[in-house]
Amino acid sequence: MDGMGEDGTAAGKQPRACLPSVLRGQIMSVSEILPDLFFVERGYLNGNHFIYRSKAPILIDTAYVCDFEVTARLIRSLGVRLSDISLIINTHCHCDHIGGNKSIQDQSGCEIALHTIGKYFIDTRDDWSTWWKYYHQQAEFFKATRPLEDGDVVAVGPHEFEVLHTPGHASDGIVLYNRRAKILLSSDTLWENDMAVLTVRVEGSAAVHHMLQSLERIEALDVHTVFPGHGKPFADIKRALSKAKKRTQRYLENRQRLGMDLLKKIMIYTLLMLKKVDQDTFFQHLAQTHWFKETVDLYFNGAYQAKYAEILNGLLERKIVVCKSGQLFTTVKP
Repeated sequence: MDGMGEDGTAAGKQPRACLPSVLRGQIMSVSEILPDLFFVERGYLNGNHFIYRSKAPILIDTAYVCDFEVTARLIRSLGVRLSDISLIINTHCHCDHIGGNKSIQDQSGCEIALHTIGKYFIDTRDDWSTWWKYYHQQAEFFKATRPLEDGDVVAVGPHEFEVLHTPGHASDGIVLYNRRAKILLSSDTLWENDMAVLTVRVEGSAAVHHMLQSLERIEALDVHTVFPGHGKPFADIKRALSKAKKRTQRYLENRQRLGMDLLKKIMIYTLLMLKKVDQDTFFQHLAQTHWFKETVDLYFNGAYQAKYAEILNGLLERKIVVCKSGQLFTTVKP
């Protein structure tokens, strides 16, 4: 378990941190997880991503569009020019994973690969199935050039990753598995201590079942280290899977748990997108969105104001949200 992996990395050990960064108030870390393949840990607004450094660089996910300047500086800090990038691989087409796609493609003419379902969404300019319109997110369409299917193998330089389709959080969601190094790039299918939002109004009523099936599929893999879509890398995949499966099962047993989870997380995510908002106008802002009214209607019989107050007060008490001079903002790392 503590020996060297076949790709030259320490099997079962955390990656070497090589470039801690602070840019525009965002604390990030960059780690080399395989030769010339770097994991970039971001926050909650920006999905984590990967940079393969070579003469024909490859990216896996590109974070959020409003923080593209930070993403570009991180890429350049590794000696990679945006104009040289040859390929972007997306784990799914939510805004926090595709935000830099268009700018990078405009500069480099690179290929962009994603699951065939996500490619269809992009090809047809579907800003609903991508969640952008539903959650009032900012994102830009790009040219999707390569469809990925379950079972495909994608080459990131000399490192081969198997594509596993893992719907639930996103109908086009994939994880990438390097069998030799026993590394899993789990995107938003598996986090260490939490779960990504499940949106049945977009993904369909079977989304929770699909998530459970995706977790069970990952359970069959031999994995030493997981690099998630948000959060730090972790090695105890059994514990993470157990927690995620239990939570998913609780969602099936009690639908209101799922509704509460969605409302809390997207309220925080909205504050991250807006940076700060007047306390007096935040409810009105949420009430104008598709997701807020539909979620409260679906799970809480239209009790908009009461549910808003309950969740916001809870977040304020836990200091996840702070109010200063009548302005709300979140303490969650962007």
